[in-house]
Amino acid sequence: MAASWKGYISFGLVSIPVSITPAARTERISFNQLHSVCHTRLKQPLYCPQCERFVERNEIEKGYEFEKDQYLLFTKEELEELEPDSARVMDILEFVKLDEVDPLYYDASYYVAPEEAGVHAYHLLLNAMLKSGYAAIAKMTMYGREYIVIIRARDGGLALHTMFYANEVREAKDLKTDKSEVKPAEETLALQLIKNLAGPFKPEQYEDSYQAELQKLIEAKSHGRSISAPARRAAPQTIDLLAALKKSVERPSAKDQKPKSLMTVVPKPGESRKKRRAG
Repeated sequence: MAASWKGYISFGLVSIPVSITPAARTERISFNQLHSVCHTRLKQPLYCPQCERFVERNEIEKGYEFEKDQYLLFTKEELEELEPDSARVMDILEFVKLDEVDPLYYDASYYVAPEEAGVHAYHLLLNAMLKSGYAAIAKMTMYGREYIVIIRARDGGLALHTMFYANEVREAKDLKTDKSEVKPAEETLALQLIKNLAGPFKPEQYEDSYQAELQKLIEAKSHGRSISAPARRAAPQTIDLLAALKKSVERPSAKDQKPKSLMTVVPKPGESRKKRRAG
């Protein structure tokens, strides 16, 4: 995978040449927009209403609207000249304990790998961070924006997370979170329910069930079969909290129950319904 950024991590007077690549990406089925008359895929070309014609990418320039329909024009070179040093060097500003950082601030995740000339210094920093338990706060510029980032040590190497600035994180003051008195019996059952559901984090055991069902629908339609309406769980009813906790503690753990398919494939005439049943 091509690197998203190449430059240096500056650790005091030590500079470590590195590259970063995305550590995660969203995987989902996407649909195209089609014309309902002829089923042709629709396009969104760039159109200039003043010239009354479509324009090419090389005809585009950037402008800042300072008044209605009034723009200041900027060239690529002008914008590149404004790039701060963090476009090439990530200066470590401070070290912090990870548990002091609210996960609300995390944005995108990346892997940090050393360039050949920086392997030794990279592992020196990695080992020191693993032993100390500290993560590094730095700044970097990428995709036309300067980010505050947190670099943390993992057994396999350094990981980097871009972060939201403080003014980008919304306060929860408008949420209705007034305190309510909790009864001892309720708390005891709630703690027991947490204990029943507790276990080691294994991300591989979770899957996007909606995407799985979409894939089944696509497979069925591609073979000319139809899909029956999915079964819907009844809306939760407001019941006695203590009674609900007791029933929750008594029933089998949700993590031990095998997920069921939401839909059933309706076979074509002559096919075995049992054979074609989804799930």
